[in-house]
Amino acid sequence: MNLTTIIIIIVLIVPSILAFISFWLPQMDPDTEKLSPYECGFDPLGSARLPFSLQFFLVAILFLLFDLEIALLLPLPWGNQLYSPTETFFWATTILILLTMGLIYEWAQGGLEWAE
Repeated sequence: MNLTTIIIIIVLIVPSILAFISFWLPQMDPDTEKLSPYECGFDPLGSARLPFSLQFFLVAILFLLFDLEIALLLPLPWGNQLYSPTETFFWATTILILLTMGLIYEWAQGGLEWAE
């Protein structure tokens, strides 16, 4: 057998064995909690019109805001190839200082406090 045939056989056998094991290995013991349609910590059987805590939205927005920091600073290692790497360092430091000031402001206002 040549190498291509061996690779094709391996590619067909290994995933088949893994799929077979993953299908028969788990215990099929359904639970009412696991069969529940929601996994966010709220009772799905209650009223859908209960007030939703804005704290969840605040945490999500803060995560997105500080996650953008990574997107803005990701090309920074290539900034030293520019004409003025000092200017790149200045703008990166400015972004970090602004985000740090925003975090300090949120912390001071109690936006990161989960329990009231």
